[in-house]
This record gives sequence, structure tokens and C-alpha cells, in this order.
Amino acid sequence: METPLEKILAKSYKQEMMAYIASHPNAFEELIELAIANKQPYSWRAAWLLWSCMENNDKRIKKQIPTILENLDAFKDGHQRNLINILQKMQIPEEYEGRLFDSCVNIWEDTDKQSSVRFKAFECIVEITKRYPELYNEVATLTEERYIAPLSEGIKRSIFKKIKILDQMNAADNNG
Repeated sequence: METPLEKILAKSYKQEMMAYIASHPNAFEELIELAIANKQPYSWRAAWLLWSCMENNDKRIKKQIPTILENLDAFKDGHQRNLINILQKMQIPEEYEGRLFDSCVNIWEDTDKQSSVRFKAFECIVEITKRYPELYNEVATLTEERYIAPLSEGIKRSIFKKIKILDQMNAADNNG
């Protein structure tokens, strides 16, 4: 039997979903639980909605970071993309950054995945590499043609811009 939140997720447009969460603050915890579960078709929509209505570094989500990272590889593309969006709005504790990096590398290397989830994973890889420049050489191997070729032209342009930023940072580190 569907909960009221599940009914909203299944049958409503975004504005109605946002209004429901705003008027039922107690539903936010259920939204988090659904977002990190694998209860389809609700979970990926819950993750999408959660990303849209959460605060940056939302303390209500902070305790779920380990669970999200532990299960990220098990979800399908759209759900992964939305969970990565959530993680990008959070300050990831240092002890979990390696797990996030590894999961994003796994997603990026799977060229059968949707370009949008691969791009989100690459964004995370780049952000972590900015904080840990010693990862630059590893990221350079991830930009080989076999990983880039399956992407759309627009996503390729975005990827190349991110690579250029990393290249500039690496050159500055090596010259300074």
C-alpha cells in the first residue's frame, strides 16, 4: 500500500511535490529513506525531489552519506545521477571521499551508462582532484578517447573544459 508521499511521487508534478514537502515537514525523513532505498519507482523520484528541496550541506542528510556511498553502485543510472547531485550539495567528510571517488570512477568507466550520470560522476572526480592534486595523473588516464568517444558533443565540450581547468591547476602546481 502506497504512503501519501509515495502517491505524491508517483502522480504529481514537481511543484506539487515541493508543496507537499513544504507543508508536511515530517515527510522529509521518509523522503530521505525512499531516496536511499531501492523501492522503485519511488526511490529515484525521491532522490530527484530531495536534491531539489534540500539545503546545502543539509544536516538531515549528513548522517546518510555513508549509506548513500555504500549503495551508490547498486542503483540504476538516473537514481545514481540524483544521488550524486545530492552528494555534490554536501560537504563530504574526508573519510568518505575515497569511496565517493572510487564509485564515481566506476560509473565514469562504464561507457554503457547514460552520458548524464557519467558526466555527474566526472564532475565529482574533478572536484575531488582539485582538493587532492596527487590524483591528477589518475584522472588523466580517465580522459582517454575510449571514455570520451561515447559522449554527446555537448557533454564532450563540458568534459574538455573541466579537463582544461585540471591541466591548468596541474601546470601551476608543477611551476610553483
